[in-house]
Amino acid sequence: MALTLTVAQQKGGSGKTTLVANLAAHFAAQGKSVAVLDTDPQGSLGRWFMTRMERLDGQPGLEFSTASAWGVSYELTKLRALHDVIIVDTPPKVDSDLRPALREADLVLVPVASSQVDVWATEGVLELAARADVPCLLVMNRARKGTRLSGAVAAEMAALEAPSANTVLANRVIYAEALGEGLGVMEKARSNPATAEIAALAEELGIPG
Repeated sequence: MALTLTVAQQKGGSGKTTLVANLAAHFAAQGKSVAVLDTDPQGSLGRWFMTRMERLDGQPGLEFSTASAWGVSYELTKLRALHDVIIVDTPPKVDSDLRPALREADLVLVPVASSQVDVWATEGVLELAARADVPCLLVMNRARKGTRLSGAVAAEMAALEAPSANTVLANRVIYAEALGEGLGVMEKARSNPATAEIAALAEELGIPG
């Protein structure tokens, strides 16, 4: 049975597309049949995928699709018939456009960058997910280990109505570098802390690497 993950966050710059791309690349490398669905009009995931097509000589190792907000259900029905894992990227806003992607998810991943503003923005996503009766998992992203701010953000996340992943994604340049090259971090550097972070998060999701 296919697993559908929706990555959502109200605030831009939280690292949604980076999270989608890296999980997709990781699962594909583990032999899973993977599709990514871009519902964000900005199209960053599509740019990553086209760069990936060029980089890997037309063999991206996963499927890419797009849909408007109201076309999500139809597109996912097709993708689920062919793939083990589907990961949905969403626009950085919380309104009716996000609801179909939340309703169709088995799990909503909510990246939270290390700032109080990002924590505040998370509340709107959690409210919509609760109305759709879909579980959420918060993922601290772009964290600076050992800083007072990261500690404060972690404490505020713990007070929200959703569990937080044990895995914390650090603020590492390699995430941006790999995205710009159409890769996941594990494809760019197998023995890198970022690669270990993505593998650990994947294992928390019940899809071990």
